[in-house]
Amino acid sequence: MADTIAKRSEIPREKRWAVEDLYPGDAAWEEDYRRVAGLIEEGKKYQGHLGDSAAVLKEYLDYADGLDRQTEKIYLYAHLNMDVDTTDVTYQTMRMKAQMLAVQAEEENAFAQPEIMAIPEETLAAYRASDPGFSVYDRYFEVLLRRRAHTRSREVEELLAGASEMASAPGDTFTMLNNADLTFPKIIGEDGKETEVTHGRYVGLMESRDRNVRKAAFESMYSVYGQFANTIAANFSANLKQAVFFAKARGYSSTRAMYLASGNIPEEVYDNLIEAVHEALPDMYRYVALRKKLLGVEKLHMYDVYAPIIPECCVKVSFEEAKETILNALKPMGEEYLSALREGFENRWIDACENAGKRSGAYCSGGTVGHPYVLMTYQDNMDSMFTLAHEMGHAMHSYFSNKTQPHQTASYLIFVAEVASTCNEILLTYYLLDHTKDRAQKAYLINHFLDSFKGTWFRQTMFAEFEMLAHRRAEAGEALTAQELNRMYGELNQKYFGPDMAADPQIRLEWARIPHFYTPFYVYQYATGISAAAALAERILTLGEEGVKDYMKFLTGGGSADPIDLLKLAGVDMGKKEPVKAAAKLFADLLDQLIELAG
Repeated sequence: MADTIAKRSEIPREKRWAVEDLYPGDAAWEEDYRRVAGLIEEGKKYQGHLGDSAAVLKEYLDYADGLDRQTEKIYLYAHLNMDVDTTDVTYQTMRMKAQMLAVQAEEENAFAQPEIMAIPEETLAAYRASDPGFSVYDRYFEVLLRRRAHTRSREVEELLAGASEMASAPGDTFTMLNNADLTFPKIIGEDGKETEVTHGRYVGLMESRDRNVRKAAFESMYSVYGQFANTIAANFSANLKQAVFFAKARGYSSTRAMYLASGNIPEEVYDNLIEAVHEALPDMYRYVALRKKLLGVEKLHMYDVYAPIIPECCVKVSFEEAKETILNALKPMGEEYLSALREGFENRWIDACENAGKRSGAYCSGGTVGHPYVLMTYQDNMDSMFTLAHEMGHAMHSYFSNKTQPHQTASYLIFVAEVASTCNEILLTYYLLDHTKDRAQKAYLINHFLDSFKGTWFRQTMFAEFEMLAHRRAEAGEALTAQELNRMYGELNQKYFGPDMAADPQIRLEWARIPHFYTPFYVYQYATGISAAAALAERILTLGEEGVKDYMKFLTGGGSADPIDLLKLAGVDMGKKEPVKAAAKLFADLLDQLIELAG
């Protein structure tokens, strides 16, 4: 008899995240929705008057900031509820309403940036100097004036704001297709019984000791993506086209330049990353060859890349055990950090159970209202423990930024978003390695870290290179069919995994199941993030209190400065190649240890 997945209503309240901390129920949300919808109209009275006086400008900025805070809360509640059951029409509707509300707010306020930029520089400076209350908007003015060359007239800005809702359609379509509509053929599990293949279970199945189970899960997953490859390719191509449209409309040289400009990230950072990873591919090939040797297979296939190569050290880790281990591993961070972490563990910040319709993957929705929320599907294994540590790193970053910064500068940018989360993972790895004398278990832990590193540094850089090539093709007006995307991805996959990896045709479809491709030029930051995180973890462990003090400057910085400058406060300069090369050396050194331990 096949196992079944619980319905959302069957998950005990204490194991669900506390969305009621935002609103006590849907009725309260609806009431707030109507109230905020009315507030949007009030913005019209400021149109054409932002340059009249310092008082009017300050009053408008406070109004707009409050509106942003309230629309964020409305959207957060709707999206959290929808993500735990994407089949629930009620929350689908609420999320769409919340998204339309946010778009309406953006449209109605599109006049503001052009008007502020039209205020003479001397006049604006005098306004800001006249009222100390303007200081919370210093970062806003800095970023706004930096974008002057890419901001259009009021009429064009209104059109672009309206187009943003249509621009989100490819991502929304993929989310619904991937999470609510696609189902995968059942397979025979390790116990000889039929089991469902789901996004939440896929990694666990790929870590099975039974190669037949891994192969069956792999083929089950990609057989379905193969059936929908043309549809997904058309949808992905539409997402590329919207990015090209906005880049051209705003006068950027490329889509990549546009997306990196939001964090003032030099494009050389992206190119340096790809170059450094290419240089490190021989070590990746060494790891693939070691995996092939230890698994004892004639050919290593893509469904073998997650299988434990020290099977006897596969460790079951319950959710409660994982929380306790993470708290112990992060003791070097000090009591302030640990206290916040306990608060998250004990007060239902985390939604960890699988249920039918729940969104795949894991994330932390930090935001700037309320406490952070972590979504994942905990699977009682070490990988899930690392995922929990990772997502709670995000949560701590949001918590301390929100606690320290005013709302206007609480949100941190994507470039630094993966640093705190990956730093947690590295500290957890060091802790586990320090607390075992067993050679086989050490080998297992090192392998686990190398697998994680492979996924975060090598694989995400491969994704980033694929994304860069796809966007360039779209910018050149070239067609991106499923066949062409398969070819591009297949060639990159072979390049990154090397000669010891079999060229499984199914893996060419992997691009079709990557949600992050619908947030352009996001994935490279996983790799830059682990580079910065490795350096920061080393400083914390070697410098002790001094290293933690510097790290907390970054963690509490929110969006108060450019990402590269925030990391400099913590002692890491991402404008140079050193952190990326240091990450490559960490991988190589641990690989040497694993080769020695594995004999």
